[in-house]
This record gives sequence, structure tokens and C-alpha cells, in this order.
Amino acid sequence: MATAGKVIKCKAAVAWEAGKPLSIEEVEVAPPQAMEVRVKILYTSLCHTDVYFWEAKGQTPVFPRIFGHEAGGIIESVGEGVTDVAPGDHVLPVFTGECKECPHCKSAESNMCDLLRINTDRGVMIGDGKSRFSINGKPIYHFVGTSTFSEYTVMHVGCVAKINPEAPLDKVCVLSCGISTGLGATINVAKPPKGSTVAIFGLGAVGLAAAEGARIAGASRIIGVDLNPSRFEEARKFGCTEFVNPKDHDKPVQQVLAEMTNGGVDRSVECTGNINAMIQSFECVHDGWGVAVLVGVPHKDAEFKTHPMNFLNERTLKGTFFGNYKPRTDLPNVVELYMKKELEVEKFITHSVPFAEINKAFDLMAKGEGIRCIIRMEN
Repeated sequence: MATAGKVIKCKAAVAWEAGKPLSIEEVEVAPPQAMEVRVKILYTSLCHTDVYFWEAKGQTPVFPRIFGHEAGGIIESVGEGVTDVAPGDHVLPVFTGECKECPHCKSAESNMCDLLRINTDRGVMIGDGKSRFSINGKPIYHFVGTSTFSEYTVMHVGCVAKINPEAPLDKVCVLSCGISTGLGATINVAKPPKGSTVAIFGLGAVGLAAAEGARIAGASRIIGVDLNPSRFEEARKFGCTEFVNPKDHDKPVQQVLAEMTNGGVDRSVECTGNINAMIQSFECVHDGWGVAVLVGVPHKDAEFKTHPMNFLNERTLKGTFFGNYKPRTDLPNVVELYMKKELEVEKFITHSVPFAEINKAFDLMAKGEGIRCIIRMEN
């Protein structure tokens, strides 16, 4: 492309300080360096993780910063040494990566790349420790190696998944983070047998994706557990057959679930990050074969407490990161699940706004309205 090797001036939504509305600014985006790619973002969406770090209540604040990590785009140019992708390729940026060289990448059992694992404090590229974004010569920092709230962004090649160019980017962009996390937690980690009973704790985007995974796997009963009953009707579209609101009961929810399922559910997937829900999700699975999978990220001081007999009675507790998907190897296959109409993505997308109105997406999330809001970069 004519822009290769040159600085590109484009629009980006910049967070100048914590919790303040994003400001659309003209930024300069430097060309990609060795093992980097520059991507033209066409669609991005807002994930709760963006909001959490934008609020900067519990971690190191890094500002000014360009947030965004759930997106779809097209490679504009590539840096030295990049052979896996070329200009014009359709890609999904991912907040974590796959270098393909480290012990984790070489292991069939892990997706936690040593080089490119998520780092929320780092605001620069790992190659040279510098940002590729600037305004008037002053650096604007990156976020989780993606920064998709910009018309162009620079990423490490290990953090982009090359996908089928026929796949509509305005739909599959949501597969680059939350939906794949929930889906994979069920399909790859919980692995519910056909006809089994599955409990899903938390019916936000990730929990609904976990329910979708249980539906695809052929679970016979999918029980949604949430404190917000207004989510129950929507969750039926994702395969939930029954619902439990812990507030409606005067006994522990694990006991309620055990009574509903003749001793416990076969699988449970926890998508809230609330430590009590995590413990409940483990204690509600059936002895002998029950498996609980933790997806939600807990408070940094949280401690998981349960009686060791729960393990000795043959219950299994597992954790997962990004649904155990390796970004470059596995995400293209998740896109194909959608292309084959096995995975339904449209029902996750409830709102859409032009880039100029990106703050509306933050407002919708603050109000708890909808599941995913697509931000259209071009109009």
C-alpha cells in the first residue's frame, strides 16, 4: 500500500485521564518495526476490561492511552521478519499472543505465551519499549498490545489471528475476546458430555458465551445463575433452560442446585469473578465426576476456601485463560464455527454506534444495557 513505511495520521479515541470521556483526536501512527504489523481497524467493540482499566480504580494508571482490544481489521503493512500475514489479510487483534516458540506455545496444553501474555501495565511495544502513537511528538500509550480505538494501530504479529476473508468483520470482531473466552471455557475446558447438566454463574457476555458453548455441546439442562433476573429472558436465546436467582432462596445456592439436579450439576462455569460465586460454582458440582471451571477474574486479595473433602469426593476444579484458545492457531477455527452456522454470533450484538459516538458504548455498559456494542470506524 502507498502508506507502507510512512507515518499515518488518523483519528483515535484517546483517554487523557481515568474515568473521563474519550476524546477523538488526530494521532500519528508510526510504521511497524520488526515482527510488528499495522492494522486498519474497521470494527471494534467495548469489553468490560476496557472500562475497568479506563476507570483505573485498582491498578497502575497509564495515561494518555488508547483503549480497545476486541476488533476486526485488515493488515495495512508489515514490519521486517513478518511472514505469517501480508497486507490485505483480514485479522482479529487479540489481547494476548502466540509467539509459537516458547514452552507454552509448544505445549498442546497451554495458551499462555511467555512473550506475549497479557500485560495491562505495559503501554509500549515490547520490541523497543516505545509507543507507536503520538500527538505533537508526545507519546500516547498502548493498551494490552492492541489499542483498537484507533483507525490504525500497530501490534506484534503474534497478537493477530488471520481469518477467512469471507467472514463479516462487523460480526466476528466480537470473537477476539469475551465470546471466545466463555465459549472455550465450556467447550475446551469443562467439556460437558452430550445430555449433561451445566450451571453458568453470571449471565453477562462471557457467561452467555459459556451457555452457547453448552448448547453447542448438547447439554440437556443449562441453568443460569444471576442476581439480575432481567437477564433471564435474553439468556434463553443462548440455550439456558432454567434460572436461579440466589436472592430468591434462604439456603446456599449450591444446595439449591444440588436439590434441582439430584446431587449436583455435571459441569459448572463461573463467569463473575466474585469469590463467593467461585466457591459456589465448585461446591455445586456432582461428586464422582463434576467439573467446575473458573473464568472470572477475582479481587487481588480474594482467597478460595472450600473443604478438602470436596476434592477427595472426586470433584474437579479448573481455571482457564481466554477459553484455552491459542490466538493464532485456534481463533480462525472459531470463526469457521460461525461461518458453518454452528455458533450464532449476531445475538451477542445488541447495539451499534459510529466511532464519533464511542462514549455512548461506555454509557450503555455503565447502565448494563445490551451485550455487545459494535463501534463502526468508517461511518
